[in-house]
Amino acid sequence: MNRGRRRRSAAKLIGLYMASAVVLLFFLTPVWWILSTSVKDPADYAAWPPVVIPTRFSADGWISAFGEWKAGQYLSNSVVIVFSATLLAMVVGTSAAYGLVRFPVRGGRQIAFGILALRMFPTLAIAIPLFAVFRALGLLNSYWGLILGYQLFLLPFVIWMMRGFFADIPRDLDEAAQVDGCTPLGALVRVVLPLTLPGLAATATFAALLAWNEFLLPLLFTQSARVQPVSMLVGNFVDPSRGVQWGPLSAVASVSVLPILLLSLLLQKYLLKGLTLGAVKG
Repeated sequence: MNRGRRRRSAAKLIGLYMASAVVLLFFLTPVWWILSTSVKDPADYAAWPPVVIPTRFSADGWISAFGEWKAGQYLSNSVVIVFSATLLAMVVGTSAAYGLVRFPVRGGRQIAFGILALRMFPTLAIAIPLFAVFRALGLLNSYWGLILGYQLFLLPFVIWMMRGFFADIPRDLDEAAQVDGCTPLGALVRVVLPLTLPGLAATATFAALLAWNEFLLPLLFTQSARVQPVSMLVGNFVDPSRGVQWGPLSAVASVSVLPILLLSLLLQKYLLKGLTLGAVKG
């Protein structure tokens, strides 16, 4: 009897490992294809049958990406813009979410849903009038124009995520901190935020991911490589006159995933906790 149970348990475990291997292979295949294409010989880009494992290696794609195309400049622009935009959204959005949860006002629920409604509008519908405002203020083709423009979609996301996390923290903790002499801001910083650290990590990571992948706003608000993020460079590799530049495109794509990957690894221990807390609580 016990032997039969052990066999069934072993069979289930083997099946689980096999299913996990298939899923992992499915998701890692595009990553491998991009990495391998970045070091393929140009003659193998469109070879048939496809060259899965390169036998001839070439650094032309990387040399072209960081030489001719100046990928380093675009990547540094992305890091500056995404870090600044995410930090601003986290500071403002966290404060707003805390206020909505801890200081209810008449119509507060409608205000919260109004903020959420901003995420439902097409970005282009808001970006066009914002373009006119930024042009009048001289913010086009600048870091600040993009950082402020990214708040269109970052702030609603951060507010609603953090609103759920704050709702899970008992109000008694805030009141106890204020009895001990803390101001409402002091209670937030000293008591509430440490308890929502996993939520902060999860929210910041997803907000940075949203900002890193943004394409429309840089397309509208910038014209110079001096301030354009890497998402704009990737679009430049598709040229009707020259065709798709597969080598530089794959090289830049390989490098562009590293900042978000490193951020996720650094915050990994908080992410798993944060994703299972009250982020979906309304």
